[in-house]
Amino acid sequence: MDIRKLDRTAVLETVRILEKAKPEDWDAPTPCADWTLRQLLAHMAGQHHGFAAAADGSGADLAVWQPATLGDEPLTVYRAAADSVLEAFARPGVLTREFTLPEISTSIRFPARTAIGFHFLDYVVHGWDVARALGVTLEADEEAVEAALVFALRVPDDERRHSPAALFRPALSPASDAHPLDLVLTTLGRTPGWAPPAAVSSAQRHRDPQGDAQAR
Repeated sequence: MDIRKLDRTAVLETVRILEKAKPEDWDAPTPCADWTLRQLLAHMAGQHHGFAAAADGSGADLAVWQPATLGDEPLTVYRAAADSVLEAFARPGVLTREFTLPEISTSIRFPARTAIGFHFLDYVVHGWDVARALGVTLEADEEAVEAALVFALRVPDDERRHSPAALFRPALSPASDAHPLDLVLTTLGRTPGWAPPAAVSSAQRHRDPQGDAQAR
């Protein structure tokens, strides 16, 4: 399994999907509780910057993990963030390093392949998030989905998932005939059949795009 290749494919798929967004879509709801598409995008870009810093040995600083400021060109900002992490992961010798990921642990350093696997899993799931928000299809091949499921099953499903700051919600029970992607989603607390509400309140559509939101 070439984790860097899988990760690159997942990240570029998020870019492809987001290129379909229209200006009015940035305020659309997403499967991430209380996050609009703009807020989710700010989080995703911030995570790219954080993982890029971790690949370079400076991931311990929580400031590098903060949601990105998107301004008037959210897609341009996101593309640049995606390019930065893909470039960082592609550098010679990166797979021999250990990454500091303070949002997961402040005491453990993670082997590069494991850390990049976390990033890959995030962007398979966030790719689905943005695809659902925009009403388009996530294009993920069987190898990518199977690999994502391996990583999803490694995420502890314990009391930490009940915290407001949890990275993922408690796992849900999948359907008996669930597709592997659905198994990834339910394992991480997503509802595969999620659809945007028929109507979104004005307050939600005009909230601060950099404001607080619940766990992804």
